[in-house]
Amino acid sequence: MAAPALDLIPAPAAPAAPDLSDPALWERPDAPELIDALRSAAPVQRSLTATDGPVWSVLSYDLAAEVLRDTATYSSEEGSLLGAGAGNTPVGAGRMMALTDPPRHRELRAPVVPFFSPSGVRGTRAGIVDLATRIVDGAVRQGEVDLVDVVAPLPLTVMCDLLDVPEQDREMVVKVCDDAFLGRTAEERRAGHQRLIPYLMHQVMKRRADPRDDLISTMATYRVAGRLLPVEDVVLNLDNIVVGGVQTVRHTAVMGLLAVVQRPRLWEALQSGRAEMGAALDELLRWTSVGLHTLRVASRDTELGGQPIRKGERVVVWTWAANRDPAVFDRPHDILLDRSPNRHLALGLGAHYCIGAPLAKSELTALFEAVLTRVERIEQTGPVQYNRSIINFGLDRFPVRLIAR
Repeated sequence: MAAPALDLIPAPAAPAAPDLSDPALWERPDAPELIDALRSAAPVQRSLTATDGPVWSVLSYDLAAEVLRDTATYSSEEGSLLGAGAGNTPVGAGRMMALTDPPRHRELRAPVVPFFSPSGVRGTRAGIVDLATRIVDGAVRQGEVDLVDVVAPLPLTVMCDLLDVPEQDREMVVKVCDDAFLGRTAEERRAGHQRLIPYLMHQVMKRRADPRDDLISTMATYRVAGRLLPVEDVVLNLDNIVVGGVQTVRHTAVMGLLAVVQRPRLWEALQSGRAEMGAALDELLRWTSVGLHTLRVASRDTELGGQPIRKGERVVVWTWAANRDPAVFDRPHDILLDRSPNRHLALGLGAHYCIGAPLAKSELTALFEAVLTRVERIEQTGPVQYNRSIINFGLDRFPVRLIAR
């Protein structure tokens, strides 16, 4: 019998691409090898996600940076994160900083910048250091704690200070924010937001009538082209600022502590002062990359990494993957506390670079320094529990014993 023509023999089926929007993938111990293999096969590739349908996944650093910089081609107007569902536009599109493009983005960002600028943060530095010290001292006295619970009050309290939440409301606001941002289930978080939004709206109305020198008052009285922002827009932006300020610090701190607890030589280098905190913190930001992804939507037909991208298609920058690209980072899967340069994308790039970066770094520095000066060592007493989120990937549980210095 004659052999079949070669062009009639079916090619072997390509392995199915994994769903990168599955949080369980990022918990896997072989995630670095998996991402490296995917990037090597194609730095931009079509992926099918469970909730958002087909997207273009960007896995290399240079192409990720191109997407984040080019706001004219890759828009934030129709969403900045996966999870809204295929074809759906999130609430606040075109009205929130995270969901606008320049020049509208610059208009909404302008009144907030002074609160988060390096000069503005310097004014709050002493208070942050004192708060971090008190939090860590309390945890050391307890001995056995969950580091997730230890870290959480720092960004929440700092955010209450920025918003100038009245003293009599703070316990309630912290509890509501706990539920909204730290709740164990989606239902708990949703219920927390449903209580936080009306509170913020009430405060916006009060401070529009009687403004003070705080973040809520500044946003409530801000005018664009001579007109006050709608109250709903002010509330949406404040909620977004609180989410970013609380979640990024909390998850980066806990994931960073997990990394150094699992690597005693890093703990010793930090505690002895051989590792400089500024460089070490940037490396832990790169390593943890808790904001796993950023979504953009193509506003016109284009080409990226050899792939044709059509107008309206979703393009997802996988920050974690870009931050471990061996073309940019030497030994990307190692934590090098003195890594320089370190042009990581953990806090974004371009127009949407994290507005709260100086404040976040100040909080993280204060927390790590307090831990390193007051704790001789951290002993893990049980398994960690990941939070199963691709928006702020981190831990829900990290039980430890703190041994005082």
